[in-house]
Amino acid sequence: MNRIILFIASVFILFLAELMGIDELVIPIRQTESTPLTVTRVIDGDTIELANGERVRYIGIDTPELNSRGREEAECFAREALEKNRELVLRKEVRLEKDVSDRDRYGRLLRYVYVAGPEGKEVFVNKRLVIEGYAQAATFPPDVGFADEFLAAQQEARAKSKGLWKKCL
Repeated sequence: MNRIILFIASVFILFLAELMGIDELVIPIRQTESTPLTVTRVIDGDTIELANGERVRYIGIDTPELNSRGREEAECFAREALEKNRELVLRKEVRLEKDVSDRDRYGRLLRYVYVAGPEGKEVFVNKRLVIEGYAQAATFPPDVGFADEFLAAQQEARAKSKGLWKKCL
């Protein structure tokens, strides 16, 4: 739904620009980093480290914490989320896509993450973790590009009692 609204708004802006005689128009859209980067470390279910030393926090999702402040034990399904994230991205090249924000308050890059999947199809890691019940949708404006998709994926995972929705409720 958000993509349709964005498309309609973009067409409207272009139409107005044409009417006003504006030759160049800059429309902010999500940016994809052009060079794929290798994941050298998986920190937890929603955070990775790249070969260039940058840490990346997945946008729009939240996985259970391995060690929460004031707790010695990991939250329910945290280890499973870590392992799934490792399976998906560790030692693989990923493509990163930015929404609006560049970094979080901890200095980590905020990105949507994609990895090559079977038959050359790209896997949208953020969404895959939600669909399979390893993560929950977590929307923090202004980074809302896939919020509706993540929420729908979460509802599906919950309805099918997948992952944390089966083990942790």
